[in-house]
Amino acid sequence: MVDKFVGTWKMTTSDNFDEYMKALGVGFATRQVGNRTKPNLVVCVDDQGLICMKSQSTFKTTEIKFKLNESFEETTADDRKTTTVVTLENGKLVQKQSWDGKESTIEREVSDGKLIAKCTMGEVVAVRTYVKEA
Repeated sequence: MVDKFVGTWKMTTSDNFDEYMKALGVGFATRQVGNRTKPNLVVCVDDQGLICMKSQSTFKTTEIKFKLNESFEETTADDRKTTTVVTLENGKLVQKQSWDGKESTIEREVSDGKLIAKCTMGEVVAVRTYVKEA
């Protein structure tokens, strides 16, 4: 079910990400770096069905390992400590992060050979697009 997400994805575009980071409460300096960074996203699944998502850049590498529908503790790239659950809904990987009474969602889908990540915090939506590396 998550097979279409497996692989290494290179970011090609990032729209409205600064506004998204502002909505999350990310400080100015971290936002400047975040806006310049174009991370690769590596998705893999092990024999036990554990899914691994790694965001790799020269600035920072973060990695989460999880099973679908099971909550886990995540430390995000901007250092938030969240309780996160990833589900598969209509072919999309939906990552819900909760912290301090707030919630944000990252919805990932594969369409036309591209991975589209829609990041939502309140009314703010950022879209990041990735293409699969050979």
